[in-house]
Amino acid sequence: MLLKYLGAALILISAPGLGMYLAGQWKERLRLLEKLRQMIYFLKGEITYSHAPLAEALERVGRRSGGPLGDMFVRASERICTQEGESLQEIWSGETRTMAAGAKNLPLTRADLEQFTALGEHLGYLDVDMQERTLLLYLEQLDLSIEYLQAHRQEKCRLYTSLGVMGGIFLVIVMC
Repeated sequence: MLLKYLGAALILISAPGLGMYLAGQWKERLRLLEKLRQMIYFLKGEITYSHAPLAEALERVGRRSGGPLGDMFVRASERICTQEGESLQEIWSGETRTMAAGAKNLPLTRADLEQFTALGEHLGYLDVDMQERTLLLYLEQLDLSIEYLQAHRQEKCRLYTSLGVMGGIFLVIVMC
């Protein structure tokens, strides 16, 4: 009987915790995408106004921003500078895979990572205007994602926490 009550107590604690975790992931994804938008604006400025080469621009933005995205920018810059015969597309996609695999708590979805990887396909070749247009297109996609997350943040976070609490209560009732 004691184990039954202990199990019910653990469920009543862990189920709302799971709901709060999912709500936190939603907020963290929003924060990370906003930081990525800021980094892309910095990268656009480095390329457009200071006419910095892509490797140098990536390094400056990565060092200024930090975090897993900043580290990814710095690693991509280092791989570009070593000139091992890889294209920027290969370097970029490899670094995004490494970033996604290395940061287990990265709250980005598969669609976010695919869009971020697609940015590397068109970056680094042609002229400054084309690179600026590529970055602006990615920024538009990023703004749509951020707008969606902001519009639904309150209702999704409330939904996740409520479902956690109600799911825990339902599970305890079914088990007892």
